[in-house]
Amino acid sequence: MTNTQEILKQFGIEVDADAIRPLGSGLINDTFRVTTPCNDTPDYVLQRINHAIFTDVDCLQRNIEAATNHIRRKLEAKGTPDIARHCLRFLQVPSTGKTYYYDGNSYWRVMEFIPDAYTYDAVTPEYAYYAGLGFGDFESMLADIPEKLEESIPDFHNMELRLRQLEEAIAADKAGRVAGVADLIEQLRSRADHACLAERLHREGKLPKRICHCDTKINNMLFDADGNILCVIDLDTLMPSFVFSDFGDFMRTAANTAAEDEPNTDLVNFNMEVFEAFTRGYLQSAGGFLTDVEIENLPYAAERFAYMQAIRFLADYLNGDTYYKIQYPEHNLVRTRAQFKLLQSIDQHLDEMKAVVDKYRKK
Repeated sequence: MTNTQEILKQFGIEVDADAIRPLGSGLINDTFRVTTPCNDTPDYVLQRINHAIFTDVDCLQRNIEAATNHIRRKLEAKGTPDIARHCLRFLQVPSTGKTYYYDGNSYWRVMEFIPDAYTYDAVTPEYAYYAGLGFGDFESMLADIPEKLEESIPDFHNMELRLRQLEEAIAADKAGRVAGVADLIEQLRSRADHACLAERLHREGKLPKRICHCDTKINNMLFDADGNILCVIDLDTLMPSFVFSDFGDFMRTAANTAAEDEPNTDLVNFNMEVFEAFTRGYLQSAGGFLTDVEIENLPYAAERFAYMQAIRFLADYLNGDTYYKIQYPEHNLVRTRAQFKLLQSIDQHLDEMKAVVDKYRKK
């Protein structure tokens, strides 16, 4: 059993064992709140980094350090009060100068705890607007970062790779399931060329890569007691990507009227109120640095991520359910069909979505 007290000592923190308590219910990292005895000393958050997913921890932490330091400088230049509540701060290990510690088995990091901060899980149009505003501002502050960041998960949102993985799963047919989903495979294949638009635009020099969050859920943002945005959190997937990653991934989850694995696809539709609210906030804060190509293709971003998740679920189903946890044998197929129905619903709203983008873009 890991001695978390000994881990904390590496960061210069000494507390009693009962001051260290599990925090939250995250699926990736193990997280603990560390309560300190003095009022003038902040509490901390201790995390064990999931090294199976984030295989290059040094890269992961370099990205986060560069981004948070850059944001802190921006906030200082603007005269933002109480910066400690508006930007994450990670502690260094005095003996190495690194913001992580390796104990021989696991990698650990410590950040200051932000008190009186709240997260929300329910996505209403009001909080979709706040999310758009917050994530757009986050991207905007990082648009001129001088450091070169790397991909903490290589090819995380590479559509061409995801399609190759699907074709490999079809060819191998490890679980003997291909024949039963031939119609679905054909429908997904028919969209493959359009789905790879972003990669083609990038190769043609028309679409830049930005520093993106790449996991834009509403609960990855902290708010104060009055509902004001404090800061964006959970920066593990921070990396160079197309802005479609942040815009489209939010839409895939937040604008879905049903659960990701809803078996009754009649309940799965695209919520235009959420789309409009997020778009309004996002273009308000990010519209100043985005190119025309990025802005015009925001509706495509919503398509792209519903499609990408559908092919990922289907590939896993064909491979025998080796990646996503399932609760019953057809779970990944149900997920695939739900995502495909979401994609079809997005198709029906494309003209509306383009009108919304035009309405809120900065002229």
